[in-house]
Amino acid sequence: MIGVSLARNVLAGIRLAFFLPLRAFDFRVSAPDYAALVAFNCVLWILAAGLRVGFEGEIDYSALLVYLATVPLVLAAALLVALAYGAQERLLAVAIALTASDPVFELAGLALPHLAAPLGGAGALVYFVLLGWIFAVAVRAVAVSAGTRRPQFYQGAAVVCAMMAIALFLYPQTEVWQPPENEEETAPLADERLFHLQGELIERSLGAIQPGRAGMREQYFVGFAPDASEEVFVRELRYVKRLFDERFGTAGRSIALASSTNALEELPIASVTNLARALERVGRAMNADEDVLVLYLTAHGDREHRLSAVQPPLELAPLTPTALARMLHDAGIKWRVVVVSACYSGGFVEPLRDDNTIVITASAPDRTSFGCEAGRDFTYFGEAFFRDALAKTRSFTEAFDIARQIVTQREAAERLPASAPQISVGRSIGELLGGAR
Repeated sequence: MIGVSLARNVLAGIRLAFFLPLRAFDFRVSAPDYAALVAFNCVLWILAAGLRVGFEGEIDYSALLVYLATVPLVLAAALLVALAYGAQERLLAVAIALTASDPVFELAGLALPHLAAPLGGAGALVYFVLLGWIFAVAVRAVAVSAGTRRPQFYQGAAVVCAMMAIALFLYPQTEVWQPPENEEETAPLADERLFHLQGELIERSLGAIQPGRAGMREQYFVGFAPDASEEVFVRELRYVKRLFDERFGTAGRSIALASSTNALEELPIASVTNLARALERVGRAMNADEDVLVLYLTAHGDREHRLSAVQPPLELAPLTPTALARMLHDAGIKWRVVVVSACYSGGFVEPLRDDNTIVITASAPDRTSFGCEAGRDFTYFGEAFFRDALAKTRSFTEAFDIARQIVTQREAAERLPASAPQISVGRSIGELLGGAR
């Protein structure tokens, strides 16, 4: 029966692949047996490809033609091996031996990514090991099915190695089960209504900023989250603005700018241009000698100390420390508390440092910070400073000390490199704020 013969050939292929004892007559050799083995391997190949993509997408029938094209390649190699041995009758025996181990390698291919992943960059070695294993088993297939008589065995080994090289390097490499094509998401800002709404939002937000009251030291708040690629930034910004409105009395004197995929009907986008407009408007509303601006920036940062700006389909300029320093100077804002939560944010300290400014950053100029991955509500530093520390004190410097300790302990517990949060307190603003500094 074909089913019994197929099972025996697959079992013999397993023994062949694992270099277990095996004899030529352990294979069942006939044209129907070879056809059954090819059909079985083809079905297994399709199922393995489906598993890799979770059986989503569709079958690429052109890939089936590539697979079937390997059949005449194997038969041609088997014929050359049989001719080298002067035994043409061994053609099917060699072809079946060369094909019988395919199920083993198909299953090994499924496991390969899981074996390679823990090795990182060295994971490529696993693929070379698999390739070497396949070549070695092909050579053993010649020895088992045709014998080890020399020099015929060397000729046969050379033929099957050439066959493997042709299949590997000349045949198209394609997956029979193609994953579904990712539909390009339409950028929310590409919607005409949202695009025009943005102009209204920034004008409305700027117009709502109230002037300072003479004789009263008041705080103003500007929040800036320019990277829409991670929603953690806008979530954190919402919390911080609410905190300052409720706890530090900035309601009516605060504005939040955020690039986002889900807040475009609520907040103006965080472009450098909008930030300059917001600072200019706040500067005009403040009593320059009394009021204090709290400026909060949260985004990804790079080694050049630029804050990422992402809001598809717009191409936005990143914010640099020198550009921010120029904006604050041009806006005429004297007293400032600037908090930057980003990787490499320590690069903002020197350009902003002066007697009238407190600069607080989540990391040193050459260090990364943590907690900006998807699904989070806070970055590590934002959570420690705004949620935890400012709940215990109204002093920015005391809150920084508390937050730095929290972040340091957390990074040590998670075996992360230290982000080394930074602070610079100008002499004059320290005297001005007293207990709230």
